[in-house]
Amino acid sequence: MSKRLQDKVVLLTGIGSGMGRETARLFASEGAIVVGCDINPQTAAETAKLVESDGHSIDVVAPVDLSDRDDVARWIDGAAARHGRIDALYNNASLPRFAPFAVQSDADYVFTIQNELDLVWRACQLAWPYLVKSKGAIVNIGSGAGMQGARALPQAAHAAAKGAVLALTRQLAAEGIAVGVRVNSVSPGVMNTPPVQAMYREFGDKAPVAPIVERTLTGKPGEPIAVAWAGLYLTSDESKWVTGINIPVDGGASSIM
Repeated sequence: MSKRLQDKVVLLTGIGSGMGRETARLFASEGAIVVGCDINPQTAAETAKLVESDGHSIDVVAPVDLSDRDDVARWIDGAAARHGRIDALYNNASLPRFAPFAVQSDADYVFTIQNELDLVWRACQLAWPYLVKSKGAIVNIGSGAGMQGARALPQAAHAAAKGAVLALTRQLAAEGIAVGVRVNSVSPGVMNTPPVQAMYREFGDKAPVAPIVERTLTGKPGEPIAVAWAGLYLTSDESKWVTGINIPVDGGASSIM
């Protein structure tokens, strides 16, 4: 490996599975000091074992409830105290609830906003002073749902939250220019993660995401490592003159009718 993140202290949320797990493994292999968190200690520990089996190390804190400001502050401040600095924040974690717009409950809508938008806002705000000191970077994980509607997938709350994440990314990039903080986003399409796997097991070819997947390069869900590679570029010094952008990693689904 080229060690594109050598000695950078990177905060990474949601390391317990899927894209977060693959990002943790990739970033550690590229020399980063990854300070990962997850609400599930068991899955976080599984990720730590995988990173160690790769021949690398990771600083894991779990459980961390990203809906609790004090919990997030303890995680971020603790990372800075242990490692002396924070160079990047990578907001991967999310926990949406899906239902048709006409019937989705207020409780599920609020839950989705709290666990897809509020947790990004909170982590960015609490990490911001450290990133100002290091002239660091933020990478937020958006979604294709923040750019396009989907006829077959009932995702109004998810779309609202992720659309807001993309807008927040642009505004933080604008405010970050004065203090040297770069802020960008990556928007995955339908990825081969546990929730998507479960959907295909239940519905097969009739899965609500199938019409989106059909438009991709391979006709299959993407692999989580593809998102991690895009995030690696935006976290590394290779992108030091890049801020305020969104990179769709969706196999072309957002561009091809």
